[in-house]
Amino acid sequence: MKKTVLVVLLACALPTVCWSQRLRKTEFESGMIEKGNKVGLWEYFAYTRDGRQVTVQKYDHTTKKLVFFRPVEDIMYSTELKPGEWTRSRVDQPPLFIGGDPALANYTTKLVYPTVAQDRKLQGKVLISFAIDTLGRASDHKILLSVGGGCDEEAMRVCKGIPNQWIPARKDGRAVPVVYELPFTFRMQTAAQ
Repeated sequence: MKKTVLVVLLACALPTVCWSQRLRKTEFESGMIEKGNKVGLWEYFAYTRDGRQVTVQKYDHTTKKLVFFRPVEDIMYSTELKPGEWTRSRVDQPPLFIGGDPALANYTTKLVYPTVAQDRKLQGKVLISFAIDTLGRASDHKILLSVGGGCDEEAMRVCKGIPNQWIPARKDGRAVPVVYELPFTFRMQTAAQ
């Protein structure tokens, strides 16, 4: 009798365990959600110029490990290979934002075009650099390229609001601090003719 009750209890409990996780799939990501948090292996997507969907990252949110990334262009980074010594270097794995460019765009597109810049018809690119340490934290934000009219401050506000969800760069099998450069574009809207 006790075994029968135990089997019935387990059979009733099992579906609730299975149903506590649910699949979330959008055009940019796919994976399981449990209690509002991403768990297990997630795939992140982007689109090529010809419109094909490609996987850009696979990240295990349970173990907090990058499983796969799609290499992009070959970029040199200012890298700290020895404490206090920064040099331009290629890395084996670039610093990556978890979820790729589409996830990063959720933050970078929150720019508010300053009224002063609009009135003065200021347009252009603000380029901000920041260090990404071996734990994936961003710090030491600096403006490298300026537009003025409040655009620099707005780009800095948005950049500092990006959560520390960076996967650090790797060189020779170990995480290394690098300086990352992130552009913010301010462009006036033209009226449709």
